[in-house]
Amino acid sequence: MATGYPKVAQLKTVSALRDRLAELGVSLPIDENILTAQQGSPLAESIELGGRRVGNRWCLHPMEGWDANRDGSPSPHTIRRWRHFGQSGAKLIWGGEAAAVQDDGRANPHQTLATRENQAGLATLLQELLSAHRETFGHADDLLVGLQLTHSGRFCRPHNAKLEPRIAYHHPLLDQKFGIDPNDDSVVWKDDDIERLIDNYVAAAKLAFEVGFQFVDVKACHGYLLHEFLSARTRPGRFGGDLEGRTRILTTIIERVRNECPGLLIGVRLSIFDTLPYKTSREVGAPMAYDHLLPYQFGFGANPENPHEIDLTEPLDLLRRLQALGVIAVNLSCGSPYYNPHIQRPAIFPPSDGYQPPEDPLVGVVRLIHAARRCKEAIPELPMVGTGYTYLQDFLPQVAQAVVREGWIDAVGLGRMVLSYPTLPADTLSGGQLDRKRVCRTFSDCTTAPRNHLISGCYPLDAYYKGLPEAEQVKQIKAAL
Repeated sequence: MATGYPKVAQLKTVSALRDRLAELGVSLPIDENILTAQQGSPLAESIELGGRRVGNRWCLHPMEGWDANRDGSPSPHTIRRWRHFGQSGAKLIWGGEAAAVQDDGRANPHQTLATRENQAGLATLLQELLSAHRETFGHADDLLVGLQLTHSGRFCRPHNAKLEPRIAYHHPLLDQKFGIDPNDDSVVWKDDDIERLIDNYVAAAKLAFEVGFQFVDVKACHGYLLHEFLSARTRPGRFGGDLEGRTRILTTIIERVRNECPGLLIGVRLSIFDTLPYKTSREVGAPMAYDHLLPYQFGFGANPENPHEIDLTEPLDLLRRLQALGVIAVNLSCGSPYYNPHIQRPAIFPPSDGYQPPEDPLVGVVRLIHAARRCKEAIPELPMVGTGYTYLQDFLPQVAQAVVREGWIDAVGLGRMVLSYPTLPADTLSGGQLDRKRVCRTFSDCTTAPRNHLISGCYPLDAYYKGLPEAEQVKQIKAAL
């Protein structure tokens, strides 16, 4: 079904993009040209994080490739992706990989593990990245590399395609959407089990430090477990209820890692707002029925009276707490790709489990950039990384350097774009131009593939993935839709 929104690739000039944003009633700062480091690009400026100098303002977001071996160790696909991270030119590698802290917390059977059994695998990934960076740029003295620690919670699939959820609380809409019995309390975390989970996060952090990672990202975004706890208002006990209780698992992990592994820096990737779960459909996206749930108690950063609206009161409170706990930076995202993908991954082409975009994806890009700006303005001393830029495509560098110059954000992160065009940061800073044939066009194959239990990669633009047997399977899946 065609949406009728003009594709960004059809907008040939900065003026055309500005005109389109004006038609939509939104705005962004946009530079006319891509600036190189020699021309004074704001993205070339260094930044200090946790007492370490990071060489520029480009950041790479964590990946989840569905391509590790079943024991959590890296496959050749995983190693190749990490070498690309090292060659990218970005100086902040935010987590690199979503690594589960225990086996039952994997989002798929091929997710990387941050467990003692995979110590050698984690060391291989880090060394591949560092070697690639040194080979390409001569040294890695100003490179900061972390490992993302996660438990997938509601979205665990540790053994096969079947969901094996471990949830913070029964969410009436998400239980319905993902087939969870609202009366089955066996899937809800018990407080004693949470204490053991915290132990595993701390053990994973210590392992990351031993391997040589400079920081860990305690993941609290995208509907995974620590994000879900942030909206657990209906959960009784120590880990639910008021904001103090709902943030307790996150803050306890951070406090213990800081105290038990003092040489390790800590970051947090955080969904700063959520919105309603959307129905899976080939039609234009629509939220699940929610009127009977008003005031809506099941979203973090969402207005209870109108959950379509952002309310940053609690997220800002949490950001202040994270700063006080010594978190070196926060990577700001929103929502969840499982139940409202248009919010945090604006795209003209939906993934197979999504829906046609209910708005011009540029609106989603602007929404997240402006929400991050509000966070930065409220807590200017806390370094923040921005998310949601990929749909800007050819204009991504001009917007990125403008928002960093304006102080809206401290660094700009790349996710999907890295799969098709990993050297975008290096190309822009050294040559001031893009290779347009490699720019991500948000075809969403990198999401459609793992939703159908295949490895994630850029099948349309990366010759490596085009040559894999999975490429034909992805084509067949899309044709069947």
